[in-house]
Amino acid sequence: MIHRLRLSTRLPKVAGSLFFALALSAVWAQRQANIEGREATVVENSKLELQVLNRGGAFASITLKDDPQHQNPLWNPAAIAREHKIPARFGDSIGHFVCVDGFGPSSKEEQAAGLNGHGEAHRQPWERVSATNADGVQQITWRANLPLVQETFTRRVELVEGEQVVYVDSTLESQTAFDRPANWAEHATIGYPFLKPEVTVVDASVGRCQTRPHQNIPRNRTLLGGQEFTYPIAPLQAGGTRNLRSVPSKPDSMDHTGCAVDPTRRLEFVTAINTESRLMLGYLYRREDYPWLQEWLNYPANLALTRGLEFGTQPYDVSRRQTVEMGTLFGVPTFKWLPAKSKLSTRFLMFLTRVPAGFTKVDDVRQENGQLIIEDRQSKQSVMLKASRPL
Repeated sequence: MIHRLRLSTRLPKVAGSLFFALALSAVWAQRQANIEGREATVVENSKLELQVLNRGGAFASITLKDDPQHQNPLWNPAAIAREHKIPARFGDSIGHFVCVDGFGPSSKEEQAAGLNGHGEAHRQPWERVSATNADGVQQITWRANLPLVQETFTRRVELVEGEQVVYVDSTLESQTAFDRPANWAEHATIGYPFLKPEVTVVDASVGRCQTRPHQNIPRNRTLLGGQEFTYPIAPLQAGGTRNLRSVPSKPDSMDHTGCAVDPTRRLEFVTAINTESRLMLGYLYRREDYPWLQEWLNYPANLALTRGLEFGTQPYDVSRRQTVEMGTLFGVPTFKWLPAKSKLSTRFLMFLTRVPAGFTKVDDVRQENGQLIIEDRQSKQSVMLKASRPL
């Protein structure tokens, strides 16, 4: 995409120079890309490149600038379909997309009114309201109007030069004059080829967990439904247990789990490591914002593998009505209140890095003194990343 700038020749020299510098900065900050036929805005520094879809705001790709393979750990359903010669399943879902206001299917009444599942934000056009690149910090802010739920969603993405961290600030604002239940999930999703059987491992700071309850057990469910368990060891319908950290050697299942995040922590984490490429994607987020982690374990036999690392306000992707009727699980609320004419705000960071040989498990992620410290206590190794913006 080519951006043309028209500068007035009547501007004073100093003002004209300043305007020109600011204009060039804005153009650079809004470099455009195309991913699977969709326009995306590139947010980047010398370490990372993040591609954000202009419609729906999904984080479609994140790569290291010095990676010759340009490995993107995020789910790309169109690429998976080409690889495995199966029908493409793209829709509005790709990579890490936001489900707000709504996480899961809508009721029949909501559907009749035009409200589809997973909320409106990931289907709406996102307007760029500001873009700056100054003093080594690139910031882009988007806004999406959600007309059916009468809300406005705003998201700011920030990269600091020299860091392998993306800072994400979001606000959901109600336009209505009454308090309402709100549902919000960050549908972070990894996929093949980053996600491989017995190669990719997932770790998270969680407390009490439950396998998803089912009234009529689908054919491809392998976990025993509605059972509490201690992550990552979950009970199987056939007896015994499975370690959920990795994909089974012979995948052919689709399961869900919901975990309350660790109540002893303020900042929670979820990470995924491909132990062959030694590439790690991770998130650090505030427990007060996202008290639940749902994992969607989609492991078909054709290796079109997908795994959701979905941190949000509820344990499962169910309707708004169901979250309110549930109320709490393990004593943790399953929805948020969005007060009349008010806002909910959240903040999290995502990071991408290589790990040293033998680094195969994450026991802790914390932010101290402008750094992320990521520990594998078994190998007695740590990865340290610059992270100058606090959570």
